[in-house]
Amino acid sequence: MTGAEEFMRRALAIADRAASTQIDAIRQAAGLVVDARVFWVFGTGHSHLIAEELYGRAGGLADVRAVLEPGLMLHEGLLKSSLLERLPGMADVLLQTNDIGAGDVVLIASNSGRNAVPVEFAVGARTKGAKVIALTSLAHSTTVSSRAPGGQRLFEVADVVIDNCGEPGDALIEVEGSPERTGATSTLVGALLAQALTVEIVTQLAARGDSPNVLRSLNV
Repeated sequence: MTGAEEFMRRALAIADRAASTQIDAIRQAAGLVVDARVFWVFGTGHSHLIAEELYGRAGGLADVRAVLEPGLMLHEGLLKSSLLERLPGMADVLLQTNDIGAGDVVLIASNSGRNAVPVEFAVGARTKGAKVIALTSLAHSTTVSSRAPGGQRLFEVADVVIDNCGEPGDALIEVEGSPERTGATSTLVGALLAQALTVEIVTQLAARGDSPNVLRSLNV
């Protein structure tokens, strides 16, 4: 078996485990969103890709609001993003500059769930009266300490937790001659779960007689 074959086999097994174990959490999360005033999405580092997966996508919800802070993404530098997502107090700035309030729902993606910004963003959003959905790796998060001043991890401050079922450290495959494992799964499984959440939201809206505001591709 080649390295690529092993990765695809094991990654698909994780995706299958997430699909079979997280449906109740997805239904619960969707139930929050269909009753929400506004649905927000947020992530730092590579997890911001999950926020973008839910924002402006064909077949996705047109009314999603994404918090896409450039310094917390990757195009301004990996080191900068890594340092900023650990910075206590930065989430408060984002909460002051985005109108998150009572009746809103916020999905926060963070694989480790340990850094200050996603944790404090969740705490602050709930203080404002919003509900929080965490998309995280419980296997990773439960084996690390928090970097947030309050000592909490994301799954501990969320109303609903969706587990991407990834392994601690994210990467799967040990290769002889490589000092570190390779082949991460958090983005591919996170995107699967995000799209499943979208479909469930649209299904629940349609079932109660609402007309879901879904985007059509501009390329068809």
